[in-house]
Amino acid sequence: MPKLKLFKKAMKLMGNHFEITVVGKEEAWAFEKIDLGVNEIKRIEKLLTTFDENSETNLINNNAGVAPIKVSTEILNLIERSIRISSVTQGAFDLSYGSVDNRLWNFDTTMTSLPDLQTAKKRVRLINYKNIVIDKQLSTVYLKEKGMRIGFGGIGKGYAADAAKNIMQAAGVESGVVNASGDLTTWGTQPDGSIWTIGIVHPEYANSIFSYMNISGLSVATSGNYEKFIMIDGKKYSHTINPKTGLPISGIKSVTIVSTNAEIADAMATPVMIMGIEAGLDMINQIKDIEAIVIDDNNKLYASKNIKLTK
Repeated sequence: MPKLKLFKKAMKLMGNHFEITVVGKEEAWAFEKIDLGVNEIKRIEKLLTTFDENSETNLINNNAGVAPIKVSTEILNLIERSIRISSVTQGAFDLSYGSVDNRLWNFDTTMTSLPDLQTAKKRVRLINYKNIVIDKQLSTVYLKEKGMRIGFGGIGKGYAADAAKNIMQAAGVESGVVNASGDLTTWGTQPDGSIWTIGIVHPEYANSIFSYMNISGLSVATSGNYEKFIMIDGKKYSHTINPKTGLPISGIKSVTIVSTNAEIADAMATPVMIMGIEAGLDMINQIKDIEAIVIDDNNKLYASKNIKLTK
């Protein structure tokens, strides 16, 4: 009788490196199920993209300050959940982050000083989730201000990972992993019956593991400044901008979120970076089924109350 094995497929989707792993006995069966997940991610990519003029996202953006746009129930519900996350994080997560004026930040060697507070705040004035208006009865979305833009960069990968997992589970896949550039969701067990071992990338060395976690039925997402940042007067500033001030954050190298849901894990990683260690962990400790690991600029590790790490 055939033994259980791991079958993997890697590909570029949603502008990111995805890898889908399935546990099964037969190769043909496993890759058929993986392709179901891939096709689901491709479907979501078309729905959320800003690179297609006719996508629902672009139709909403192109009619900002003009008119509400009728959208699919799927997009409406995703936006509604996003607004809820914005409320919980006091605006640290915001779909209208796409409204930021890109002239403000140029993360290369030509940037030698921070903009003044007034200029920075002016550049982010259109970021305000409270100006995203949804009408559930009419299934419409309206951006109140001209020039406003929404984007799903902060939640889309997690949403797609959850959707791919759900469709593969419904097709009979009992164990697997959907990895979206390090934001991943797991279910079931490895072929030998052990649960999945997840490595947390070192905040300074991309190919090095900082710590390990053993998980199943959980999702993990990491946000960090180790790949994109600038140094000004000897201080490191992340490419992550605080939507309230327009200024980049500092003090935290990376945040890893563990949750039962990939969408939530993806959406909550950046807000904890923006809110800071104390406020971010305090918020996480008040929410059910979510944990966080924070590494500061001095490589000191902080964790929410239920985290157990193995070095």
